Amino acid sequence: MTRITRAAAAALLACSLALPAALVTAGPATAAPATAVAATPVVPLASAVPPASAVTRAELPAPTGPYPIGSTVLPFVDRSRTDPWVPTADGRALMVTLHYPAARAGGGRPAPYATPEEARLLAEQLGPAVSGDVLARTRTHSRTDARPAPGRHPLVVLSPGFSVSRWTLTHLAEDLASRGYVVASVDHAYESYGISLPGGRTLTCVACTAVDEGGVPESVVTSTRAADTRYVLDRLTGPRPAWRHAGMIDARRIGMAGHSIGGASAATTMVADPRVDAGVNMDGSFWPDLPAEGLRGRPFMMLGTHDAMHLPGGIDTSWDRAWPVLDGWKRWITVAGSDHFTFSDGPVIKRHFGLPQPELPVDRAVAVTRTYVAAFFDQHLRGLPRPLLDGPSPTNPEVHFQHR
Repeated sequence: MTRITRAAAAALLACSLALPAALVTAGPATAAPATAVAATPVVPLASAVPPASAVTRAELPAPTGPYPIGSTVLPFVDRSRTDPWVPTADGRALMVTLHYPAARAGGGRPAPYATPEEARLLAEQLGPAVSGDVLARTRTHSRTDARPAPGRHPLVVLSPGFSVSRWTLTHLAEDLASRGYVVASVDHAYESYGISLPGGRTLTCVACTAVDEGGVPESVVTSTRAADTRYVLDRLTGPRPAWRHAGMIDARRIGMAGHSIGGASAATTMVADPRVDAGVNMDGSFWPDLPAEGLRGRPFMMLGTHDAMHLPGGIDTSWDRAWPVLDGWKRWITVAGSDHFTFSDGPVIKRHFGLPQPELPVDRAVAVTRTYVAAFFDQHLRGLPRPLLDGPSPTNPEVHFQHR
């Protein structure tokens, strides 16, 4: 979900940001839910009337791992910091959804995809073909507060694209959890069109306006998210963890992945926090450039579009600058027929509501994203060799390895 309001190359370089900030008028949260301004659709719509599929319930693709999935939501507030977007706020608010391997199928209620208000605010940006009510009721494959599976499991932190919420990475989060990972998807205050907090408040995207007007560099977003992630890791793996089942997390094995500017934030977090052992940037520009010492030998994968943006020598020159600085195991992988949405729930959402799709079929977009992200973390957090990461595979002809 790409920012497309800036002119020509500047718009393309902003692929690390999600939806057009010019479409939003946002302010601090109030007791009543905030309302986004009606806006021009992000993508051209085939029709202003929702297609027949939009009146039925959407469903995320089934996870591929052996574990059933539990889910819980944790609200955090870091009062040691001032929120950069709303300095008068009471600390830095974060919402975290944990997906984790469960002991058995069933038990607990089906986990919701999004709150009605969160879905409504995003739907307004996607255009009249998208129903917020239908989007909110998208069927997931996890159960609320299900009993965790025994054992200790690696932790993967997921950070979403700018202006969208953590739930836009749910199909990947559920799949990783089904394979035996604890996954913490993080919503960052005032950086999404809508983040619902306990008590009925909704935070809207103050940062969208600030960044779009050019008064704040994108690196402020990534550095803030790095601090957010450090706080989340403290609360999940510290001496007094906030989650009662935190004992299932193996704090010696932590990875981070993100979409768009969330992917850039994975790199920024690794620079700042040695606890993060491995990272994935899914189609995001690097803000800022990596330091000369790189990531001190830790593995990193860049997974992006196979087009003028993220091929070597492409428009997003930050990938070319990052490549020689990455000093550990590394891969630069591009996916033919993909677009910026491919590495999120975007393909599933667009298919359901009849929005235009890129050339890569939805099922392949989901499978490629899940397969390569899981293979990366299997190899680098679990020590399981994954030959899939060694080079091209006939089973995945869309996937291209750069700089081999």
